[in-house]
Amino acid sequence: MRPDDANVAGNVHGGTVLKMIEEAGAIISTRHCNSGTGVSGDGEGRGVPSGGAWVPPVSRGWAPGLRGFPLSCCRARAIAEGEAFWGGAVGAEPPPVGSCDGAGCAPSSSSSSSSPSGGSDPAAPRPQEPCVAALARVERTDFLSPMCIGEVANVSAEITYTSKHSVEVQVNVMSENILTGAKKVTNKATLWYVPLSLKNVNKVVEVPPIQYARKEQEDEGRKRYEEQKLDRLETKQRNGDVIMPVINPEPHTVGYSQSSLIHLVGPSDCTLLGFVHGGVTMKLMDEVAGIVAARHCKTNIVTASVDAINFHEKIKKGSVITISGRMTFTSNKSMEIEVFVDADPFVDEPQERYRAVSAFFTYVSLSKEGKPLPVPQLLTETEDEKRRFEEGKGRYLQTKAKRQAQMQQAAQH
Repeated sequence: MRPDDANVAGNVHGGTVLKMIEEAGAIISTRHCNSGTGVSGDGEGRGVPSGGAWVPPVSRGWAPGLRGFPLSCCRARAIAEGEAFWGGAVGAEPPPVGSCDGAGCAPSSSSSSSSPSGGSDPAAPRPQEPCVAALARVERTDFLSPMCIGEVANVSAEITYTSKHSVEVQVNVMSENILTGAKKVTNKATLWYVPLSLKNVNKVVEVPPIQYARKEQEDEGRKRYEEQKLDRLETKQRNGDVIMPVINPEPHTVGYSQSSLIHLVGPSDCTLLGFVHGGVTMKLMDEVAGIVAARHCKTNIVTASVDAINFHEKIKKGSVITISGRMTFTSNKSMEIEVFVDADPFVDEPQERYRAVSAFFTYVSLSKEGKPLPVPQLLTETEDEKRRFEEGKGRYLQTKAKRQAQMQQAAQH
C-alpha cells in the first residue's frame, strides 16, 4: 500500500479496503456465473465431483504482473500491492487447469465434458449466458486491525452460498509486512451479488449452483439469504429521508456534523455494463462518513465497522450522485453514521432523483498514540433525531450482544 492510500493518521483508508474487498467479490462472482457449471468443496478447500468432472471449489485466481505466478486454485484471490494491483481482473488470462499442484486442482483432462466413448455428454451443463456480477449488499464488515502504508494486502474470496439469482461471497483481507514477514487479518466481510446479462442489463440470469459438503452448510446459507432479503426490503421501505441544511447549528448536534459530497460518475468509475462499481460507491460513502465523524469529535477517527450496505438501484455512467451522511447514535467510544447515495441520471435518460445505496458506518475516536478516546454525546433536537438515536442504540446493543456471544463460544472451544 502506498501513501496515496492513507488517511491523515497514516493508515490505509477504510474506503480503499472496502474497494479492494468489493473487487475481489466481483471477480469471483463473475467467474462463477460464467462458468456454466457449479463448483463444489468438501469444506476443507478441496474439490469434489460435480457433474461428472472434478473442479476446484471456486474459480481460480490469476495475478497478471507477477511473472505468471498462479494464485490459490481453491480461492479466487486478489492481491493489492501498491496503489492498484488486483489479481484475477476480468479479462486476464488464467493459467491452464491442472497447472498448479494445489490440493484443489484437477488434471486438465478431467475438465472435459465428454463421454467415455468420445462423444458429447448429454448431461454436460450448457454454456451460461455472458454476465457480470453486480453488488447487491454488503453484510456487516469489521475492521479488525489497521493496515499500514508499506504493507502488502492479500484479499481472498470464496463462494459460500448460491440461490437461483444471487451469490454469497466471503472475503478475508490479510496484511503482510514484507520486511518482517509478519501477517495479520485486518478485515472480514460477506457480500451478495446478482449476475446481470451483458445483452440486457435489466435481466438477472440464473446462478450455477454449488455443491455442499454437508446439508447443514446449505441450510445455514439459505437462512442467511432469507435474513438479508428481508432486511433489504425493510431498508428500502424507510429510504425516504433527506438531509436538509441547518443554519448556525450548535456543536455536537446532528446538523453540525452532517456532510454531503457530489460526484460525477465517469467511465473509470464503471463496470463493463456502464454502471458504477460497488467499490467506488463504498469508498465515497466511507469518505463522507469519516468527515461526519471528524467534525463531531475534532480528533483522529477510524472506521470500526460497516453495517449492511444495501444497493437498491444501479447508478449509470453520466449520473451525478450525492453522498450524504449524518450522525445517528453515539456510545461512550463509538459513533454510528447513516450514509445514503442519491442519483440524478440526467445525461442519457433524464429522470427523477432516486435513492441508490444506504448504509450505517461505525467510527471510533483515537488519540495521536492510537488509544481510544471518549466520544462527545450526540445532542438530539427533533423527534426524528431522537427516534433515529434509539434505533441506533438498538443496533449497537444487538451488535454488542452478538460479539459477546461469539467470544464466549470461542472461549468454550
